[in-house]
Amino acid sequence: MVEADMAEHAGTFFLLSTLTLVTILSIFSMKYFSAARRARLRGANDEAYRALAEKAAAAQAASATALAGLEADLSEMKARVAAMERVLKEVE
Repeated sequence: MVEADMAEHAGTFFLLSTLTLVTILSIFSMKYFSAARRARLRGANDEAYRALAEKAAAAQAASATALAGLEADLSEMKARVAAMERVLKEVE
């Protein structure tokens, strides 16, 4: 009689076992795909950050070049003003 009861519930036992296995496999596969997606996004963010750093370095170099030009212009203007001051002192 006990054997007959177990035979009747074999389908239920198989169904519950299958659902348990499917649930476990689903959880691990979601965890794996989540980690893979996170790694892929991290790589994309690293590339974006690297590109931004290169742009910033180029902008800094351009700013340094522009600053050097402005310094040269400023020193030239200082020399001209000094010359004008000498001429005005001589005229007085």
